Amino acid sequence: MNQFVKKLLVPTLTSNGALKKPHHIAYMDWGDACNPHIVFCVHGLTRNCRDFDYLASALSSRCRIICPDVVGRGQSDWLEDEKDYDYHPVYLSDATSLIMHIQSQYSVPITIDWVGVSMGGLIGMMVAIEPEITINRLVISDIGPLIPAAALKRMSEYVGKDVHFQSLEEFEAYIRKISAPFGPLTDEQWRHLTIHSARFRSDHTYSFYYDPKISASFKEHALMEDIDLWRYWDMLCTSTLVIRGAESDVLLAETAVEMQKRGPKAKIVELPGIGHAPILLDNAQISMVKDFLLM
Repeated sequence: MNQFVKKLLVPTLTSNGALKKPHHIAYMDWGDACNPHIVFCVHGLTRNCRDFDYLASALSSRCRIICPDVVGRGQSDWLEDEKDYDYHPVYLSDATSLIMHIQSQYSVPITIDWVGVSMGGLIGMMVAIEPEITINRLVISDIGPLIPAAALKRMSEYVGKDVHFQSLEEFEAYIRKISAPFGPLTDEQWRHLTIHSARFRSDHTYSFYYDPKISASFKEHALMEDIDLWRYWDMLCTSTLVIRGAESDVLLAETAVEMQKRGPKAKIVELPGIGHAPILLDNAQISMVKDFLLM
């Protein structure tokens, strides 16, 4: 089983058309590079590609799995101008560039699936309605076409805070606290999230492995309103599974009900005792995804 980090140089889009230097996207490449069934797994707002190690390991005998670090996170480059993090076509451009790069490696027809947690699910939704890309199956964890202002305000209280920790143990305690809505994880899973979330600094402290400037969207929209993306959801016709945390404040129950009726008429699975967002680490959640993608 192959599994290693690669990097792809991609253009940096800007809202005013100004030329910016390109940036690198880092991604993990799991499984057989010749396998024509490819699953792209994309993480949440402050997370990184290593969140999918467990899922990728479970799928790698049947699929090739591509897990990118979204720009500004993990081993991908940080953008020079924080305002570019608020220009959402950057994320779509990066995703399509990576898909085209992987497609170019094949001389046979391929099947592309997409698994996205939170932000990764939104990117997947937008990619799936692009006319030049065909997504066969889409899995979305705890995000939908309506994101309440109250949830955005809650996230703004911790995203981008450049906090430092003296030890990994101190860092893990903080992650367990702010990520408690992920649900009950094992000690091994919490330590996995901690190790791969940590950036060791020159002052011998630890901080999060993302650019604090990714919080630019929250700064730009201080007077937050609900984000309404229903017009895009209604364009979607990809077979879709939505996994919702029953206690989520990001994907509300009434939104999930509408997602069953509109657009792709998604299959909804609700997980008790979990908020935002099911992180797809435990065997039960992995089995849901695996069964849906391989049916």
